Amino acid sequence: MKRRVLFALIASLLLTAFTSLFWLNIYRSNKDNLLQRLNFADNTVSDLLFQKTGQGSRDIVVIGIDEASVPVLSRTNMAKVLNTLNTDPTSCPAVIGIDVLYTGEGSDPDADRQLVEAVSSAGNVVIATAAVIDNKIVSSSDSLFQVEQRSVISWDDPFPALRDATHTGLINAMEDPDGIFRHAMLYVDSTDRGRIFSFARVIYETWCKETGRDPLALPDTQNGFFYLPFSATELPYYDGITFSDLLSGSVSPDRYRGKIVLIGPYAVGLQDAAVTSADHARPMFGIDIHANTIEAFQKGFFPREVSPAPQLILLFLLLFFSALFFWKRHIVPSLLLWLGLSLGWVGFCKISYSSGHIFHVLWVPVCLTLLFLFSAAWNYIRTREEKRLVTETFGRYIDPAVMNSLLSEGMDALELGGKTCDIAVLFVDIRGFTTMSEALDAQTVVEILNRYLTLTTDCIMKNHGTLDKFVGDCTMAVWNAPLPQEDPVYLACCAAMDMVEGSRTLGDELLSRFGRTVSFGVGVNWGPAVVGNIGAPRRMDYTAIGDTVNTAARLEANAPGGTVFISRSVADQLGDRAHVTSLGSTIKLKGKAEGFEILRLDALDR
Repeated sequence: MKRRVLFALIASLLLTAFTSLFWLNIYRSNKDNLLQRLNFADNTVSDLLFQKTGQGSRDIVVIGIDEASVPVLSRTNMAKVLNTLNTDPTSCPAVIGIDVLYTGEGSDPDADRQLVEAVSSAGNVVIATAAVIDNKIVSSSDSLFQVEQRSVISWDDPFPALRDATHTGLINAMEDPDGIFRHAMLYVDSTDRGRIFSFARVIYETWCKETGRDPLALPDTQNGFFYLPFSATELPYYDGITFSDLLSGSVSPDRYRGKIVLIGPYAVGLQDAAVTSADHARPMFGIDIHANTIEAFQKGFFPREVSPAPQLILLFLLLFFSALFFWKRHIVPSLLLWLGLSLGWVGFCKISYSSGHIFHVLWVPVCLTLLFLFSAAWNYIRTREEKRLVTETFGRYIDPAVMNSLLSEGMDALELGGKTCDIAVLFVDIRGFTTMSEALDAQTVVEILNRYLTLTTDCIMKNHGTLDKFVGDCTMAVWNAPLPQEDPVYLACCAAMDMVEGSRTLGDELLSRFGRTVSFGVGVNWGPAVVGNIGAPRRMDYTAIGDTVNTAARLEANAPGGTVFISRSVADQLGDRAHVTSLGSTIKLKGKAEGFEILRLDALDR
């Protein structure tokens, strides 16, 4: 558990730090680096998820200045169009916004006068103005220099008479670092004029005044900008009527009664268009962006980008608990969690947007993907290493079926220490081995010993036992460890009977080859023992210790050749399957009290 928590903590901290670095650097560098690309991808996915456009408000109408209108776009003709729209005060537009900069007096003073008179008499016209914004170096009180970002350097105002005759609003627009128009300007603050509001906001408030409405609250801004939820694309506010159509008198002004009329460029050559978050494939004309901004003011829905701190905290928690889950987990449940959390986060972001909160859509899926891949690779490497270590530790003395089950436990099986459990313990020894080794040469003795050990090992493995150790010519095996088994006592006794049967064949072969024979004495006991890796971290043995083991060894030591001695606990486990002969307490075992019953296993039902 400690390793799992540590893994989760480290992985979560690293990925959260990566995300923090990602967020801190996206606006600090203009370089096309990985962080910028990730930020652009996050913005792109957010735009696809959040920006759902429709038909647009019918209260807003655009009169386009197309290529055919450009030659007739004089100040005199603009005055004529305004007078046409405001011919009847009972059927005139609520407000008219002109997205054209009239900076400086023209060459024809009479044309300027006509435009000023038309604007002044209408009383419902908003004229465009623009601020020249740049970074400015200023000196502070301690004679140090500082940079004021987005400072107003100068103004592109309507000529004075026109500016004094009506309302003006800023038409400035700034794209995000990825070149997408996503945030609209609400105002700029300047030292000489104070706070100047945007073209769209001034039009909206004028419309509210003309229609008797109370303006909705201003959106929360960051440096005067706010996230703009677009309402429409695909020329939604433009019905095909151009400035030249209105000038020719072919259009009745009644169609604009009570509406917000916007007059602005609809010609590609005028270069008044930008790619927006509503449509990355097709630029939107500036006058349509103003129309969308006005409609946003009418709806009063302004989602706010959640500050990074709570997003990073939420990200850390998701990564932490995901890392806890991924630790030592199979790939399928980990994959399902990754997919569920990633899709769930996208759904959460969509719901949060509807409630007015904007979260980074890709932060969680990207970090979860990195965590998932890292965890999968880590688990794969760890599993291979654990299998290698477990195989090296147990592979030579555990039945393959037990080995496969043990591999699923991984490193837990290799931890130093033991646990108490009931086990069946078998000891087997060669009778007369010492005498035989004195009479034969060393090479022959080793060959006979290897044949004997091979026989006992085969019998143990055949009956799914765990070969504990060889001590000279003695073999020790256990059942029900390291994994629980079904009917371990029966398996141990089957192995014992197989050894006795196999010793007869081996004895006949040895007699014919070397004139010497061998027989086995076997002891089997059942009871509690401490089982586990015993020793030091650098040198340990998997073994069992305790009175149950000692008793099994003493049963074997007293068993004549070709005989299996068992305890009463073993006989009780075997029940009617065993044919036994009780020897009572005629044989005294070292360390056992009077009355300890020993039984000879004569046969076993298979």
